[in-house]
Amino acid sequence: MFSTDARCIYRKNQLAEVICQLRFPEILTIETNIPAQFQEAIRGDFPRYSVRKEAPAPKLTGTPGNLRMENQPQSNNYQFVSADGVWRVNLTSTFISLACCRYTGWEDFAAKLDKPLAAFIKVYRPAFFERIGLRYLNFISRKDLDLDGTPFRELLQPQYLGLLADEQVNEQSTTRNSMDAELAVRGGCRAKIHAGPGLVKRNGQADQEIKFVFDLDLYMAGNVAVNLSAGALQTLHSQAFPIFRGAITDTLHDALEPDFI
Repeated sequence: MFSTDARCIYRKNQLAEVICQLRFPEILTIETNIPAQFQEAIRGDFPRYSVRKEAPAPKLTGTPGNLRMENQPQSNNYQFVSADGVWRVNLTSTFISLACCRYTGWEDFAAKLDKPLAAFIKVYRPAFFERIGLRYLNFISRKDLDLDGTPFRELLQPQYLGLLADEQVNEQSTTRNSMDAELAVRGGCRAKIHAGPGLVKRNGQADQEIKFVFDLDLYMAGNVAVNLSAGALQTLHSQAFPIFRGAITDTLHDALEPDFI
């Protein structure tokens, strides 16, 4: 499952989005006061501001035999976006996140995270982080990689393909096929992996090409000290390439145009 190949950067990476999220015990000040001081600290990089109301999933309450679903109050999700729309910071009373829709490499991503994370820690002084996660959402397009007509079983390793790994299964006639797993990986991390073909939406419009979705969510749970968060993120990042490279064949690896660091 884990590749031992040297790390590389793919010039034709198929990442639709990369997201870093850090969850913390609820800070009521974020919910009850507009985050003006936080915005001022990051406004140079993230000048576009908006806020939306979000309703958490209903909560099951009561006792056995008298259970009921109870709606939860709405909460504020503050959003700060870069001028080019590529980078987005979200802040709520329970998490801060950074998302990028044009990922070029970990070093650039980590540098972009530095300012909002430092500003958040300075303004709100979280006690610790309950969950730190890095999510890599790949939409692998055979068309974009000049691999039209190549079956997915020649691009992905069998353990991520389910029935599609069988040559007797017709890919075009299979309407649903996916692999979902959650497991412990190195460095005290855990990984949630979803893999399988499907139609995806871009800007609200369905893409007619069937792409292979490889959704890798790496995380650490537990009480992580604030001063150890950068190291935790580095550890999470270090697991991403071995898992992804171990999931793809040499054919796909070459089509992604690796650039070795």
